[in-house]
Amino acid sequence: MQHDPMVAVEDAINACKLILEFTSDMKEAEYCADMKTKAAVEREFEIIGEALNRIKIIAPSLLEHVDNWREIIGFRNVIAHGYDVVEDEIVWDSIQRNIPVLLKQLKKIK
Repeated sequence: MQHDPMVAVEDAINACKLILEFTSDMKEAEYCADMKTKAAVEREFEIIGEALNRIKIIAPSLLEHVDNWREIIGFRNVIAHGYDVVEDEIVWDSIQRNIPVLLKQLKKIK
């Protein structure tokens, strides 16, 4: 089955929005202590990475608009396969610094 790259873009956009929604008004310490939010955020990071991986396979030219897409896919792999080594501080930093930028870049693809 061939995936639609624009559906994958929309999935990644929605995941970014959910991450920002889940963590709005939180401080880092609150995030680190909130197991439910951490689980939800990590799932959305997995969706972002998988969506970008699908785009890489079916429409790689779309990723010209996304900085660090290789690292984003790699981050997904760490979260999915290295669940025991995920550092909350790194995830939090990515939420604060990278998700807003990624969201803007993905919206440009639409």
